[in-house]
Amino acid sequence: MAEDKSRHFYVFPEWTWILRPGIAVAVLGGALYVSLVVYFGFSPKTTDVGYAPEQPVPYSHALHVGQLGLDCRYCHNTVDRAAFAAVPPTQTCMNCHSTIRTQSEKLIPVRSSYATGMPVEWVQVHDLPDYVYFNHSAHVLRGVGCVTCHGRVDSMEVVYQAQPLSMGWCLNCHRNPERYLRPVEFVTKLDWVPEEDQLALGKRLRETYNINPRTDCYTCHR
Repeated sequence: MAEDKSRHFYVFPEWTWILRPGIAVAVLGGALYVSLVVYFGFSPKTTDVGYAPEQPVPYSHALHVGQLGLDCRYCHNTVDRAAFAAVPPTQTCMNCHSTIRTQSEKLIPVRSSYATGMPVEWVQVHDLPDYVYFNHSAHVLRGVGCVTCHGRVDSMEVVYQAQPLSMGWCLNCHRNPERYLRPVEFVTKLDWVPEEDQLALGKRLRETYNINPRTDCYTCHR
């Protein structure tokens, strides 16, 4: 018995049924596209690498570290003693600039900070999420050079984030520390290069310093 189509109510004409497969593909494809955009667009590799905020004082690491040879620990004096790398107090700047370039307009915020006791409002460049625990001293005292995470800061007029600092990036180092280890005395020597094969050196240093990085969640998420 033939079906009486007059009993059915159609919102769209019957010929639109042929479009249903295409519409389904478009919806699924659109959802996948949006997911990929969100994943890659908001990942640390996309949003952080190259980040170079404007600072209240145009401090040149290329000049102070690269040309004048200041050690990283002169300004960031807790990096080998604490979990955090301290931002230098104004007094550290004035150790030199009380007699050098005392009238420079670029240093007005520094002189004002020194006179008022209010800190210079430096903008943090390498800012890990609050749910991530990272101990600077644990890395510095075991031969992970500053350059590994921060790049060749000694050649940067304006400091920028050189590495993604993502979870995958950190795990790669924990799983293969030989690729990054150097003698502890060269940790802050940014232009240091090994005189032998890095992997051979790293393997020996790993045994010497008894380095066995953990890769469980609690290591960084406490």
